[in-house]
Amino acid sequence: MADDQRTARIFGVLFIVTFLTSIPAVLLFQPVLDDPAGYIAGDGKDNQIYLGAFLEFLLILANVGTAVVLYPIARRQNEILAIGYIGARIIECVFLAAGIIFVLGIVSLRHDSPDAADLAVSLAALKDWSFLLGPGFVVPFGNGLILGYLMYASGLVPRRMTWLGLIGGPLLLIGQIGVLFDWWEPTGPAGLLVAPEFLWELSLGIYAAVWGFRLTAPILTAPDQTN
Repeated sequence: MADDQRTARIFGVLFIVTFLTSIPAVLLFQPVLDDPAGYIAGDGKDNQIYLGAFLEFLLILANVGTAVVLYPIARRQNEILAIGYIGARIIECVFLAAGIIFVLGIVSLRHDSPDAADLAVSLAALKDWSFLLGPGFVVPFGNGLILGYLMYASGLVPRRMTWLGLIGGPLLLIGQIGVLFDWWEPTGPAGLLVAPEFLWELSLGIYAAVWGFRLTAPILTAPDQTN
């Protein structure tokens, strides 16, 4: 039981780390993404972009960590979904890693080809696509539906909290589909539809980090039958 609670707190801390890295990274990348052509032609703040890239690298580690750390407990509930959650996190991180490379490519253009404005704009667009197809399309299934169901079925956290993920995942997916088909801007309805998923992940991280998992959860009190 003590090992499970230690795992729960590590899981929660890793989830909090994803917020502490992803949000600052988005803000740090804005000079490149808002005006890539102007960035390579002017005096770009390269160190700011490098810091954002480093934070996104830490985000990748934390993302995978949340799934790997949870697996020994989650598999007691449903091993296929526990593996599926790891897979979803890895797929999401592949897109995140690609996005880092696209952003760093723009920085390299500023040093090597400051006149390559069209290429810089293309790399910024690829970064946007990698974000849409990674966090935008994979997170609704991984963090929303799969993790939400695992937490609901296992009772590791209050079940009322898990509905934020079970509802927020599909809402986030709808929002991102709308962006894909140009029904609305990312800052329009899509920005509102991300709120339940955002609250789900934040509340899950805080709950697990502070209180651990619920001691009354059946998969914590029953023997592990997976071995």
